[in-house]
Amino acid sequence: MGGHEVGEGGRAVEVGVTFGLLAAWAVHDLEEVAAMPGWARGHVPGLRQRYPRVPEQVWRRLESIDGREFAAAVGVMGGVVAIAAADGHRTGGRSGFYQAALNGFGLHALVHVAQAAAARGYTPGVVTSPLVVVPFTLWARGRLRRAGVLRAARPRDVATGWCVGGLRANSICWPCS
Repeated sequence: MGGHEVGEGGRAVEVGVTFGLLAAWAVHDLEEVAAMPGWARGHVPGLRQRYPRVPEQVWRRLESIDGREFAAAVGVMGGVVAIAAADGHRTGGRSGFYQAALNGFGLHALVHVAQAAAARGYTPGVVTSPLVVVPFTLWARGRLRRAGVLRAARPRDVATGWCVGGLRANSICWPCS
């Protein structure tokens, strides 16, 4: 189909809209995998002093991040994102799971920006959030809108997107732990 997939309504949605989610996610998470273990070891002592009300278990968890375990967790999340992208492709962008993952990916960028603000500097994922995550999410949502397949975002959808996008964040990233 010339690089386009056709949804049930006959309108074309570019392959990049659906599988682009996986590509954008991979770029973003490569930054996190490369930076997280060393960043955590170097910054937790200062953050612990700056934010004494954060539970000690959060700091211990951050200090103990193992690069291989973190990469494995990112790989598992990559599988979830790949399934969401494939479902989006199969349905011409209509998949609720795909759209929730896309929305969650965009919301995840806000977490990174908030983390960097709280840390008063670089945190893993904050570079690619405004350069890759937000632009891709806005572009893909615009393409879905033009194709007539973007679902209206209800509060329940935002919560679902947050959960899909935050699966990994809630299990291993600061300060979501």
